[in-house]
Amino acid sequence: MTLTNTTVLISGASIAGPALAFWLARAGAKVTLVEKAPALRPGGQAVDFKGETHLTVLERMGVLERIREHQTGGTDLTIIDEKGREVAVWPGEFTGGDLEILRGDLARILVEQTEKSCEYVFGDSITSLTETPAGVHVSFERGAPRTFDLVIGADGIHSNVRRLAFGPEHEHVRHLGYYYALADLDLDVEPVMYNEPGRMISLGGSKAASFFVFASPELFYDRYDEEQQKELVRAAFAGCGWRVPEVLAALDRAGSVYLDSISQARVDSYAAGRVALIGDAAYGNTLGGFGTGLAVVAAYVLAGELATNADHRTAFRRYEELFRPYAKSAENGNAGPFMAPKTRPGRWLRNQLFRRRFLLTSMIKMGDRMASRIDLPDYTCLRWPASTTKSAPVVAAERGDTSSVITSATS
Repeated sequence: MTLTNTTVLISGASIAGPALAFWLARAGAKVTLVEKAPALRPGGQAVDFKGETHLTVLERMGVLERIREHQTGGTDLTIIDEKGREVAVWPGEFTGGDLEILRGDLARILVEQTEKSCEYVFGDSITSLTETPAGVHVSFERGAPRTFDLVIGADGIHSNVRRLAFGPEHEHVRHLGYYYALADLDLDVEPVMYNEPGRMISLGGSKAASFFVFASPELFYDRYDEEQQKELVRAAFAGCGWRVPEVLAALDRAGSVYLDSISQARVDSYAAGRVALIGDAAYGNTLGGFGTGLAVVAAYVLAGELATNADHRTAFRRYEELFRPYAKSAENGNAGPFMAPKTRPGRWLRNQLFRRRFLLTSMIKMGDRMASRIDLPDYTCLRWPASTTKSAPVVAAERGDTSSVITSATS
């Protein structure tokens, strides 16, 4: 069975969206991806894959070797005190998994793998979803309305599709008491990490060149206003010792800043009618350590079930039955207290873990086991393209311009 002539709209063109698009297009579907950002976002923090399951899916996609060519490799972080003295070493293998790559590089590889078989629309967003006997009628901020057979929300923990089809964000996302920020800072430093109670800054690491974590009740701010985000980071780290004042001064000159909460998403069901969720939109746990691998595996399972079952309702139900137990690996973690303990005793205990090799090795092995805790189906319908791959336009709609420009998504 194939998905020939089935039209699918995917919201989100970061990781889960292009990964799902790859498999759906291979099964014959006509796939459109819409992304609010005007273009692919370069850089970002490094993400990782661990265990046989993650690597098997990447190999079946044909991108494993390309990812290896761009892997960052886990870098050790020296944990220091306020005088710059070493107190412990956070080993790169602890967070780097089997394969680590910058999120922007991974997104580019996945988009390049799909841009000839799928339609990409950048700089636009869904404003309404109305299910009809003919499919899902979709309205957009900029583009003309269209109707699709299926709509998939792959648009992250703040999912627009989930809000429109499942209800407001506060019903599905729980704040875990911490925030994190990434900043493009012009600082020449060795990879180091500095803690004060409830606050952490790391510089020069492979996960992110400049990375902040801090404890905070829920904040309300514009996620697209970088100056406002800079001010929140400054306020959170005001009064810190070591070289933090210098870091905050460099924040003023930062090329880009991204601030978000460490939060957990949960929905009672992954699907509502002809609309389904994948990735962080359905089960995300920010900085939980499994998100990217889960998204790639979920894309394979969801596409395989849609290509195997004639009825989308059966496919969505099977996807959830297979995947929800696996997604539990991301449910209960909270990286905030580990990265930025609120007390000095908590920080001391965290550092002891890195001094005891057998404990560290046990935690790494446990993570690998959790990452492979699913019987990965072998969907024969996804082994080879169901139809000849044809070039499709990649559309970039400039913000503030109602006209569409046909261009490459990676230009």
